[in-house]
Order: sequence, then C-alpha cells, then structure tokens
Amino acid sequence: MSNSSNWSRRTQAVHAGTRRSQYGEVSEAIFLTQGFVYDTAEDAEQRFIQIEGDEFIYARYGNPTLAMFEDRMAALEGAEAGFACASGMAAVNGALMSLVKAGDHIVSSRALFGSCLYILEDILARFGVEITLVDGRDLDAWKAAIRPDTRMVFLESVSNPVLEVIDLKAVADMAHAVGAMVVVDNVFATPTYSYAIEAGADLVVYSTTKHVDGQGRCLGGIILGKRDIVRGPVEAYLKHTGGAMSPFNAWVMLKSLDTMDLRIDAQCDTAEVLANGLADHPKLNKVVYPGHPSHPQYALAKRQCKRGGTVLAIEVKGGKEEAFKFLNALEIFTISNNFADSKSIVTHPATTTHQRLKPEHRAELGISDGIVRISCGLEDAGDLLADLQSALDTVA
Repeated sequence: MSNSSNWSRRTQAVHAGTRRSQYGEVSEAIFLTQGFVYDTAEDAEQRFIQIEGDEFIYARYGNPTLAMFEDRMAALEGAEAGFACASGMAAVNGALMSLVKAGDHIVSSRALFGSCLYILEDILARFGVEITLVDGRDLDAWKAAIRPDTRMVFLESVSNPVLEVIDLKAVADMAHAVGAMVVVDNVFATPTYSYAIEAGADLVVYSTTKHVDGQGRCLGGIILGKRDIVRGPVEAYLKHTGGAMSPFNAWVMLKSLDTMDLRIDAQCDTAEVLANGLADHPKLNKVVYPGHPSHPQYALAKRQCKRGGTVLAIEVKGGKEEAFKFLNALEIFTISNNFADSKSIVTHPATTTHQRLKPEHRAELGISDGIVRISCGLEDAGDLLADLQSALDTVA
C-alpha cells in the first residue's frame, strides 16, 4: 500500500491507497470475487475472530478493490477511513440509520434532495426518531433547534437544487457543543473543493455517481470520516444490510479519480461562463450560482469553497410551460435527472427530483415551476452558452 501523507491532492488522486498483487500490475486490479480462500480451517476461524490488515472474508464485508478506493477517497478528503456503498443514497441511509435509534433527535436543513427527505421524514420518523427541519442559511434557527439531547445534525453543504450555502463550521460548532454528530452530504461542493472535515464534520457523504465517476456509468457512494465511526457502527450496519459497492464499480471509480480534479476544474470554468453570460438575461427571473457575486451567500461560498461548483440554477419567466419550452428547444444539453456528468444536463426539479414534495414545501424551498438546474459537462463553454441563449429565444 502506498504512503501518500506528503503528496499533493493531484498525486493522491492517482496513487493513494494502491495495492498491487504478486503480478505487479500497473492499473489497479479488479478483484471480482464474492469470497476468499483460507489456507486452513484454523486460518478461517482466526479471520472471523479478528481481521488483520489486508485480510478479507466476503465481498459484502470488504474487498481489495474497494479498499483501494476507500483509502484513496479518505486521503483526498483528509478523513481517517471510508466505506464504499452501492449508491449515494445507500451512503446517506447508512450514515443516518447506523447512528440513531428510537427517541433520538436530528436537526437537519430543510433544503435537501427528495430521497434524503424521505429517509428523514418517512423512514426515521416511522421508527421513532424526532426530526426538526430548519432553514439551513439561518444560524439562529440552528441555535434554536439544537437541544442538549440532539444526537445528530444533517445537512447538504450546498443544497440541491437551489444552491443554498450553509456555514459548516458555525453549525458544526453548535452541534459539537451538545455532543451531537455532524453528517454532511457534500456532493455539490465536490471532493476537489471539500472543506467539510476541516470545518468539523464527523462524517462526509458523497454520491460517487456524480463527480467521482462523472461519466454516467456507475452508481456508487461513500461515507468518510473518523475511523471509530466508519469502522464501527457504520461498517457494522452496512455489511449486515448489504449496502456495499460492487468491486467493478469501485474499479471504475478508481480510474475516474485519475482525471477527477481536471474534469471538475473544467466544469467550474464552464459554470462561471454560463452564470456570467446569463446573469442579466431578460427571459430569466434569476441566475443562482454560488461563485457569482449575485448569490446572496457569495462571501460565505468563497470562504468555504475555492470554486463555485459545477452546477447552477436559472428561473425561467412564465413557470412550467415556458420552462418546458426552453428545455425542449435545447440541442446540446441532455434532459435527465443526474448531474456532475461529462455531458451537460438540464433538470426540471419541480416535476422530477423534487416532484414528491407538496407544492407549498417546494415553494418554501424556492423550487418554483420555472427553476431549471444546469449541470455543466465537458463540452465547449461557448457552445453551451449559445445553446442556452438560443433556447431562451423561444420563451415568451
């Protein structure tokens, strides 16, 4: 296994956590096996008593390819350990379900991806966990909601899809003051520009489907953080409930890390071009991008993240009808519900990713019928801007 403690991020992304077999392969190996062989019955018994170092039992518990990916992601995040999951939502579910029980109290930002809200409001609430949702931008709201018996704080560092930015350190300090754990869904901030561990997050969750793979191929997720939590309750919950990542997907993610920083930098460049180019467009009510001075939390975003991210949102005048007209007129952009792909993607959250929310809840979160989420890919930024402007010409 490589020692990456003194390497830069770019080098860690290519080499950290590397394990080579006896064959000395250059590219990371795929250990596509569900189980492992023991030399003797005594060896099998001992391994089930205590797994040492690079020993493995069963793919649901661990695998050399997954271990490489987990160690590499932990090195990039500045975390002590990681557990790779079958999807981003498997990671969110594992981080939450493994650490709370009936009677516990969670305070969460209200601006969350629809599936995250489902876990909180439907699943955890059904099992007796008390949930309090707050406006994540309002530090006074956090202060009022966090109680001496609060067990956990959960938030998206940058919210999906309206890109609200939360003061991570301030919220983490309030949570830790009462002994609560801090779990951060950090996907919009990206692993390249993550500040979550430095700000005090105990666990950081990513959908690695997004920027890590970033090429529309595989589902994946990861939980990163303190070793005693990740290799304690989180690992116990996930290995017994079957949330582990496929070794093949882990290999795809490993190879994607070679180019992740380069892709994200290019996508951020494009997002800045699009935000600047659309900022005063007469067919739009607003453009929302954390890296643009018009964003209401621009100063906080600059402090917490070196770049504004790969995603922006626009609000098309005329609501759903005109938003659909705009979407259908695009030629380069793909209409889909993913983001952080190498292909540029547009999404209408009110009718897709956040469709299950009640209209009043969507309104409270700022998800109007005119909101369109724009995920910047790796196409030419000028071509993308021209495509957006041409499509907006069709709007009344």
